Amino acid sequence: MNRRVFLLLEKHFQEFRENNYAGITAFPTSEDMMEWEAEIEGLQDSMWQGLVFELTIDFTPEYNFVPPVVKFRTIPFHPNDPYTGQPCIDFLDNPEKWNTSYTLSSILLTLQVMLSNPGLEQPVNLEAAQMLIEDESIYRTLLQRLFHKSCKSKDDGQELPKDSQKLIRQGETRTKRAFIHWFISQTSTTARTRTRPSLKPGAQNSIWVSHNGWQELGT
Repeated sequence: MNRRVFLLLEKHFQEFRENNYAGITAFPTSEDMMEWEAEIEGLQDSMWQGLVFELTIDFTPEYNFVPPVVKFRTIPFHPNDPYTGQPCIDFLDNPEKWNTSYTLSSILLTLQVMLSNPGLEQPVNLEAAQMLIEDESIYRTLLQRLFHKSCKSKDDGQELPKDSQKLIRQGETRTKRAFIHWFISQTSTTARTRTRPSLKPGAQNSIWVSHNGWQELGT
C-alpha cells in the first residue's frame, strides 16, 4: 500500500462526502483506495437530467503528480466520447495539463459538466455531434431511449463475476451502437437537411473545462 496516496485519497474522499454534490456518488472498491467506482447524473435543466452513467477511476502510485485513468462503464452517445468510454478532457489526457491541486471532486464535477455541456468545436464522436447540431429533439429522444434506465441498483439480483460483467457491458455497447445506427437510418432526412457548419474531428484534448468554471457551469 502506498501510504502517501492512501492518505491523500482519504482526504479527498472526506472532502467529497462533506460537499454532498448533487447527482454524483463515488466510493473506493479496493482497500488501498486505488480503485473507485462512481455514478454521475446529468445536470438539472439539461437534456442529460435524469440519465445516470457509471464509471471507474483508477489511481496509480504516482498520483497526484499524474492524473488517474477514468473510464465510463455506461458509454455515453456523446460528442466528447469516441465510443471508448474515455472522456476527452484535457487534464486527464495530457499529464502536462494536469495540476496537483485537482482532487476527486474536481474530476467528478468536470465529468458532470462535460456530459451536460458537450463541446462541439472538435468532437471525437461525429455522429453524436452532427445529430445534436442538426436536430436537438432527435438527439434528446435517442438519449432517453438509450440511457433513461441505464442505472439500476447494485443490490438487484445476484452479482455476477467480473469477467461476466465485462462481457455483458461489451454486449450492451455493441447493441446500443447498432440501435443508434438504426435510429439514425429511420430519422426523417427532411428534418435534417438544413445547412449547418461542418464538423472537424477532434483530438483527445477536444474539451477543456477550467477550474474556475466548474461551479458556475454546474449550477
